[in-house]
Amino acid sequence: MKAAIAEKRPELANRRGVVFHHDNAKLYVALAVRQKLLQFDWDVLPHPPYSPNLAPSDYYLFLSLKNSLRSKSFKSISEIKTHLDEYFASKLQQFWKEGIMRLPERWKKVIEQNGSYIT
Repeated sequence: MKAAIAEKRPELANRRGVVFHHDNAKLYVALAVRQKLLQFDWDVLPHPPYSPNLAPSDYYLFLSLKNSLRSKSFKSISEIKTHLDEYFASKLQQFWKEGIMRLPERWKKVIEQNGSYIT
């Protein structure tokens, strides 16, 4: 993976500081967030405004959540909220860590595909 990043993103290959990754769609990049990133002097990893290949919530969290909802039927908003509360409470720290740890593999695939969508 380091070779792919070194080839496609040499400025990141040997970076020692924080490189912040987030979905940079305009709706989510509030002025306060941009100011805080500047204040922290963090580099922001650029990617397309909507990139489900790189957003952990899209390829990891929501896939798991979708599976938890499969074949479920709710009679009220309250039942939905209860299910979601229970779903999130049931996720151990390892679940969240695993989603983040899969990012380098996803980045490599995106780089190898020249930004094309990964199925």
